[in-house]
Amino acid sequence: MKKRKRKISLLVIGAFAVMQLFPIDKTNPPSDPANDFITIENPPRQVAEIMKNACYDCHSHHTKYPWYTNIQPLAWWIRGHYRGARQHMNFSEWSGYDAGKKAHKMEEAAEEVEATRMPLMPYWLMHPEAKLSEEGRQLLVDYFTQKSKGQ
Repeated sequence: MKKRKRKISLLVIGAFAVMQLFPIDKTNPPSDPANDFITIENPPRQVAEIMKNACYDCHSHHTKYPWYTNIQPLAWWIRGHYRGARQHMNFSEWSGYDAGKKAHKMEEAAEEVEATRMPLMPYWLMHPEAKLSEEGRQLLVDYFTQKSKGQ
């Protein structure tokens, strides 16, 4: 029985070691500041700061890859989150959205932030600066709601 447990342990360790040979690509796509949400919409300074801390890492081409993205399979999982987040809403490509899509994205953002679904808890646990205070959350909700109505 001990031999079997040892073989399984060695197999798991070996598999984990082999996974480390397949790191994720940490290259951010090129980003033109002229297409960026903050450049185009010029939100109040406090809103822009909150967005940079709580939203931009996942929802733009300004991702900062932390140390733990060097560990597979965790890095693969995180890369999937980044890709999904950018597909859903990408602040770096804001100029490519038409007015209706912009309004819809702002409405969705207000709903997600208000319901405390964004930013994701695993994200703000590792990035405390992304955890929204009630005041910061309300500031974003009010701003996104206002933008969704074209104001």
